[in-house]
Amino acid sequence: MAPKVNVSAIIPLQPMKSSITKNIALCQNLLRDGNLVAIPTETVYGLAANIYDDTAVKKIFKMKRRPLYNPLIVHIHHIDQLPTLAKDIPHAAQELASHFWPGPLTMILPKQGVVSDLVTAGRSTVGIRMPDHPLTLTMLEGLDFPIAAPSANPFTRVSPTSAQHVADYFGNRVGAILDGGASQVGLESTIIGFEGGVPVIYRKGGIAIEAIEACTGVVKLALKSEKAPIAPGMLAKHYAPKTKLILTDDVEKVLAIWSARRIGVLSFYRKVYPKAALVKVLSEKRDLDEAAAHLFDALHQLDAANVDVIIAERLPEQGLGMSINDRLERAEN
Repeated sequence: MAPKVNVSAIIPLQPMKSSITKNIALCQNLLRDGNLVAIPTETVYGLAANIYDDTAVKKIFKMKRRPLYNPLIVHIHHIDQLPTLAKDIPHAAQELASHFWPGPLTMILPKQGVVSDLVTAGRSTVGIRMPDHPLTLTMLEGLDFPIAAPSANPFTRVSPTSAQHVADYFGNRVGAILDGGASQVGLESTIIGFEGGVPVIYRKGGIAIEAIEACTGVVKLALKSEKAPIAPGMLAKHYAPKTKLILTDDVEKVLAIWSARRIGVLSFYRKVYPKAALVKVLSEKRDLDEAAAHLFDALHQLDAANVDVIIAERLPEQGLGMSINDRLERAEN
């Protein structure tokens, strides 16, 4: 479990006009009063509301311009909360929770009646996870309700991995942005469900499939879904910058095609592409975990660089490289 934070050592409670803050007590009060708060997690920053307050939850959908058919993920701070929100929990789910919580794993389970249909997009299942960030865990421990918290970005846009990314998106329209530094994993959670007792990956994410299979045995991969996704992150288009993005195995070839334009390159480890105006490198060490942590920040920087096109290099299809490629495939536009 991530270490607790001493709330009394945080900045004293005071009125703030929205803004980036480390004041946990302020964020707790805002959530109790039905407001939205952006929170840090190890994956990306989330836009949080009390799951038992439908008016507050509706604000999430409105703020993000997120369709109501796309379910939200519920965040808890202790595994003992799981049976209050979910029922018929399979043994495999208990095993996964003991291995990976707190951490970047969301499980889709049959929901208890206390969970609103608004949170689950009318489905009989709910996605639940325990984030691995000390500020957010401490905040949750002081609340008498879990929170719903999708990524704190407009629908389909690049996910935020810093408080400033959230501020750039929403400014003063969110009650407060709890600043927990840069997200350490940098990819949304891996989402897993259970169909006929067989684990199914609905979204590749911050835990590699190989690590899941080491715990559960072989898993199935779900297909993308456009109309009634079982879980977040299943839509074909998502995580996209405003700038046109092209994913390729051959950066030089695509550079030649676009040579007359101003080009940004998202590279795994190579730093120099003479025909590119800007190159962002994910990991000079060729480390896939480091590449994942840098992915969304690099996309934010390229999107703000006034380039005509972003050429993204496909990464090795292993470990978190599979999750990175999944995000880039959905970002092509």
